[in-house]
Amino acid sequence: MSSLKSLLGALVLLTGFASQAALPDYKTVPLQQFGSDKQLQLGQLDPNKPLYVKLWASWCKPCMEQMPHFEQLYKDYGDQVNFVAVNININEQPAEVNKVIQRFGLTMPVWLDQNGQLALALGLVGTPFSVLMNSQGQQVYSSHESDAALDGFIQRLAQGQQLPPEPADKVSPAQQQQQLATVSQGEQLLFITATWCDWYLADTRPTMAAQCKQAQTDLNALVAKLPKANWQGLVNHLWTDDKALADFNRQYQMKVPFRIDQYGVLFQHFNVRSIPVLLKLKDGKVLAQIDDFSDQAKVLQQLQ
Repeated sequence: MSSLKSLLGALVLLTGFASQAALPDYKTVPLQQFGSDKQLQLGQLDPNKPLYVKLWASWCKPCMEQMPHFEQLYKDYGDQVNFVAVNININEQPAEVNKVIQRFGLTMPVWLDQNGQLALALGLVGTPFSVLMNSQGQQVYSSHESDAALDGFIQRLAQGQQLPPEPADKVSPAQQQQQLATVSQGEQLLFITATWCDWYLADTRPTMAAQCKQAQTDLNALVAKLPKANWQGLVNHLWTDDKALADFNRQYQMKVPFRIDQYGVLFQHFNVRSIPVLLKLKDGKVLAQIDDFSDQAKVLQQLQ
């Protein structure tokens, strides 16, 4: 009887996770305007116009290189196309977002993807990321480039052409459930970071880069002090593949098994907006969240 109860409990738990695994509808994801409390859902925009969504980060060098072109496109086609500038809100600081607005003289509102739901809905794998929708709400083009091909698609959409949808390449509900199931049962210490945060941010966010490097360097020592714990490692899926993960493991000689957070499912589920972070989990629930690794004794105390 006890084993039956355990089985039923596990099924209920997994069912609960599955119910949360529906892919967000990009039209209903709430975005918050930078610098105000105003919120926007893309479905509230003029439905007779096509849509251009650009996902970016202030610490992303290619994003900054593309900003002048983005602003020029807005000036050229802003009357015929809904332009939406969306900051992905990972390791961001308001002052840095404001610097971008001032530096490039952005005249369009900037919105924050507060919980990463829009990124998940649009299949973000790396910034900068441009997504174009026709007036029927179908995604017709996506690209990491800001080039003549993008200009051509925007021009045709602005002229009223109903371009056909491009093939979908987003996470399915089944893939979401598979990811969520890895954290649904038992106790875990889940260390979350990115393979690039120690070097890619070195120029634009040196303090963050140093924190990443220190936390990752000290992780094995922390694991050695809690050897019986179920340690797991997770790296952000942006700009990351199996080779990047292998290089990361080799560089830090990681004793913890790391995997890639495919499609950003767990980042969105746990609303991870800053890395590195350590989550103490029990049956999928967060018991403790640690993002300051400067005092290892204090970290250990929080994990007891």
